[in-house]
Amino acid sequence: MGLGEASARGTAIEGECLSCIKYLMFVFNFLIFLGGSFLLGVGVWVLVDPTGFREIVAANPLLFTGVYVVLAMGGMLFLLGFLGCCGAIRENKCLLLFFFMLILIIFLAELAAAILAFIFREHLTREYFTKEMKEHYQGYNNTDVFTGTWNAIMNTFDCCGVNSPEDFKGSTFRRMNPSEEVPVFCCQKASELGDPTYKNQNACLNGNMNVRYNKGCYSAVVDYFELYIYVAGALAIVVLTIELLAMVFAMCLFRGIQ
Repeated sequence: MGLGEASARGTAIEGECLSCIKYLMFVFNFLIFLGGSFLLGVGVWVLVDPTGFREIVAANPLLFTGVYVVLAMGGMLFLLGFLGCCGAIRENKCLLLFFFMLILIIFLAELAAAILAFIFREHLTREYFTKEMKEHYQGYNNTDVFTGTWNAIMNTFDCCGVNSPEDFKGSTFRRMNPSEEVPVFCCQKASELGDPTYKNQNACLNGNMNVRYNKGCYSAVVDYFELYIYVAGALAIVVLTIELLAMVFAMCLFRGIQ
């Protein structure tokens, strides 16, 4: 009788643990589902954003490719979160195993993407952007994607060059426009309404520092997106942690289902 009671008690405790794991897995997968939805939203926003952020990203092929990576990862996490929730609630071993294998592949892919981002980080440095601007920026040829993108950046963030207006010295822009020290997009605006008007365009083009923007665009863009960069980094760490826990819970639940 004592052995029977102990066995029954052990079975009850095991059942309670299995039930706890099931609902914990549901919660974690729901968080993965939300994370995937967020990444999808960010990716779609960058692609359709009317303020020109798409053109800013398009200037660097690595960043532009990253947008589609974010979309793909968001879609996969969205699907996996849904499958994980269904597998946990229905206690379906096939769904749980399929979920575990897919999330393991995604986890490894995210680690590989992080390693590649670290390896190619030199493509996001001031020196890289300065070199590219000196060689490829043409000034007023907006049919050129690179030039049009930089014009949009300088016009949007009220900045000039990568580091400062000095970046245009010895550049393709100066060779094409020898009478101008900086492009007109570096000039301080007198009005933001409609087509911009400038305080003293001629003086600005001739190099007058008092009527042009002297802050570099690298610092201006980093300052603007600094908060979002930290949020994105923190979110990535949270998502990776949730994925690890979800894999552990999925395997525990898989082994506990009779």
